[in-house]
Amino acid sequence: MAKLFTSLQIKQIDSYTIENEPITSVGLMERAASALFTWCKKKFNKNSQLLFFIGPGNNGGDGLALARILFHNGYENIRLYALSAPKGISPDAEINIQRLLDETDLTINNIENEKCFPYISPDEWIVDALFGTGLSRPLAGLPFSLVKYINSSKKAGVVSIDMPSGLFAEDNSSNHDEAIVRADYTLSFQFPKLSFFFAENEKYTGKWHILPIGLSPEKIDSEPSQYEYSFIGDLRPLVKPRLKFTHKGTYGHALIIAGSYGMMGAAVLAAKAAIRSGAGLVTCHVPHSGHTILQSSVPEAIVSIDESDLMFTGVSNLEKYKAVAIGPGINTKTNTRKALLWVIENTRVPLVIDADGLNILSENPNWLSKLPENTIFTPHPKEFDRLTQSHTTHYQRHKSAMEFARKHKLTLVLKGANTCIYTPDGTCWFNTTGNPGMAKGGSGDILTGIIVSLLAMGHSTIDAAKIAVFTHGMAGDLAATKKGQTAMAPSDIIKKLGKAFKKIEP
Repeated sequence: MAKLFTSLQIKQIDSYTIENEPITSVGLMERAASALFTWCKKKFNKNSQLLFFIGPGNNGGDGLALARILFHNGYENIRLYALSAPKGISPDAEINIQRLLDETDLTINNIENEKCFPYISPDEWIVDALFGTGLSRPLAGLPFSLVKYINSSKKAGVVSIDMPSGLFAEDNSSNHDEAIVRADYTLSFQFPKLSFFFAENEKYTGKWHILPIGLSPEKIDSEPSQYEYSFIGDLRPLVKPRLKFTHKGTYGHALIIAGSYGMMGAAVLAAKAAIRSGAGLVTCHVPHSGHTILQSSVPEAIVSIDESDLMFTGVSNLEKYKAVAIGPGINTKTNTRKALLWVIENTRVPLVIDADGLNILSENPNWLSKLPENTIFTPHPKEFDRLTQSHTTHYQRHKSAMEFARKHKLTLVLKGANTCIYTPDGTCWFNTTGNPGMAKGGSGDILTGIIVSLLAMGHSTIDAAKIAVFTHGMAGDLAATKKGQTAMAPSDIIKKLGKAFKKIEP
């Protein structure tokens, strides 16, 4: 698992690297500029027109070093404009100014007021090297005007070094929308910043890329962090191998309580996903009117039939199941509410609650204290807001989710781009798979099916959530490659689950 760090921690890791490698701070800046150049030479040809905006701090120093390296490698269509600063410039930026003037034919134009803003050609690429992670308040004055001016150029591409200038590394709730550069690409050193994972900041970061710059592995390993994100290699050790002398009983029996009159698709999708995810047996409890639909659509599933024609009103026996999921498409009628409470009070195995199950709980918050251990919630943002309160930013929702998981001792899977898993101990795990083509009704039902299947097989709560979220997103990515994000359907995700699991199997 890769760690995410706060801006203060990143500064400490930088300092440790400089002190213990050893390397000078300007030497580390040169290393960062070399990483930037490696990315830039793949993106820009030597005829590209590059307009650098240079700030007074080390972010500006990174930009100056990059401009020098580009010039040495045949990129000559470079213009540089440096923002004047009342407090002067950083020592490393000053060193790089002198190196650039000594070693190249480039000149640096000073921006002392708005009249000094250069014309931005639609054919140019802007390199934003104004401000990095050190900001603590929204930009104002001349820097604010310059950022607005950069953003007013709608056709010129923008590449931001480390951070879009003006964006805070964590909480942007009090930031000013117009005081942040809107980049097409953000080239972040060593780690993504926490703010990159929140929906409200996508319009600033564009597509972000991580550029390793050789920060101390020792310090990274020892520095504690509650935030993680993962790659495919991190999931392989979590997957249980299927041994030769095993049988269906070895891999557990999952129960899915889903569907109601007019909403049987939720049950079908969840059941299909569960079967594709490895459980030995999958039972789906559905209203009487839905049993024919389920048996014809998912012949591999066992069907448990409710006494009601229309909705879930009760299930008689939970003892034979290794995991239970409830909620997709069950509606929120009175009898269903009573039946959900009975399931909560009588389940002794890991429980997954989704969709209408969560909506019922949002109207009966006193039931949260009755949840069994190892419960998993899988809300999308609106469902989570119903459980808690309205949030104006995803960062605020993120902080609420951390507290909610801790308070109620449950695992919370907050769905969306970079779905985040929140654990009772305060750890947050951001997913790195998935795409906007999955933003369609039914995708969440599939995730519920995957999770309950993995729980039935004996995976721990957190491992089941991690594997499920990652493979769900990967299957979505495979489906998008085949069908395109617009045309792909949730059922296409299920069809690609086999390939997704195959990629992470040990």
